[in-house]
Amino acid sequence: MDLFDSVRSEHREQARPLAARMRPRTLEEYVGQEHFLGPGKLLRRMLEADRLSSVVFYGPPGCGKTALAHVIAQQTRSRFKPLNAVAAGTKEVREILAEARQHLEELGERTILFLDEIHRFNKAQQDVLLPDVEEGIIILIGATTQNPFFAINSPLLSRSQIFTFEPLSCEQIKTLILRALSDNERGLGRYRVKITDDALAFLAEISDGDARRALTALEVGVKSSLPGDATGLLFTLELAQDSIQRKYLDFDPTGDSHYDLASALIKSLRGSDPQAGIYWLARMLESGEDPRFIARRLVIFASEDIGNADPQALLIANAAWDAVERVGLPECQLNLSQAVCYLATAPKSNAATVAIGAALKDVKAGRTLPVPKHLRDSHYHGAKEQFGHGVGYLYAHNYEGGWVDQEYLPADVTYYQPTDRGYEAVIQARMAEIAARRQTNRREAEQANQHEADSV
Repeated sequence: MDLFDSVRSEHREQARPLAARMRPRTLEEYVGQEHFLGPGKLLRRMLEADRLSSVVFYGPPGCGKTALAHVIAQQTRSRFKPLNAVAAGTKEVREILAEARQHLEELGERTILFLDEIHRFNKAQQDVLLPDVEEGIIILIGATTQNPFFAINSPLLSRSQIFTFEPLSCEQIKTLILRALSDNERGLGRYRVKITDDALAFLAEISDGDARRALTALEVGVKSSLPGDATGLLFTLELAQDSIQRKYLDFDPTGDSHYDLASALIKSLRGSDPQAGIYWLARMLESGEDPRFIARRLVIFASEDIGNADPQALLIANAAWDAVERVGLPECQLNLSQAVCYLATAPKSNAATVAIGAALKDVKAGRTLPVPKHLRDSHYHGAKEQFGHGVGYLYAHNYEGGWVDQEYLPADVTYYQPTDRGYEAVIQARMAEIAARRQTNRREAEQANQHEADSV
């Protein structure tokens, strides 16, 4: 490398963002993911033994997926080729695969292909990788923020080990910030910056486990506050707040976060926790979720998990949905909040849900029961005379209490079994009363038949 190459390399390094410059170079420098990278854990053993197989790194932005890939590049004895699926196509992949095969055959050297944002590749592009991964020509490291079970082809996934990355903790983010402030070579050490405890805590908290976000804010704050080449800066809470943009909430209306947040909301309501319900509602609204989707889920929940324990719940949920349609954001968040609080604190019963599930199972799997003749439609001409439809039907309102003992379904069939919670306790008592009356009627009928038989 000549002088000019050295200067150009130095300029490129200086132009790189702080987060890129501070990427760890060894496993010892790497922070986070102890659940699979700590001493004695699977991935660490694989790396220390240089026995890496194809893997998929899955996790949110800024948690160290790319950083770990570069650590692997530094310490592996294999040839390392990075590629970003956003900018690459099938042509580039085929070229790398051909080179990998040549290196293996001629030099006995395997190639590690790091494919960042692998979920950007479509099925056909991913299929190009499959034969060489299967034969061991390349070791694939795929990094993705999307659920690999949805974003990556099953054959490719079955030949890879999945490692799930977690957001970094506040303490881990603090460690990275302090390391960047003390590093004279790659970090901001030459500026002699002193950060206050509250500023450090703020950056660690607001970054939401994203190291890139925290280091970017740190660099912006430092470089925008130092006049010229001056050194010495107190990085305060006010400076930290001015250096970071409005909190970004990871959300994909068709991805994991969409379904995870909805699941958290519904499970919190089912668990009768209004505090959690309101928090997950706020997360969904702030993330940009369609309020109509939220309202629809609340209407479903009102019948699925509350049912007749509180029939008013369905009315409240429907009213909230109607308000969402009529009012819209931001005001409809008030209607959704009211509904969430009501549904969370309402008595719970899934008896109606269980009932329809059991009935549907019988309808699909069992023999189809014919409609009894006395229950069939008798309103058209000839229905009674020709077919006997409606003959023997007893009109309930003509009898005391609006009830008459009559068969609508075989007596041994039971689907709806109300609980003793909320209004279902009233329903339970009513059903028990009807069952007792039916039992009395049938016992009296049996006695009458027996008396008649004895008389004969």
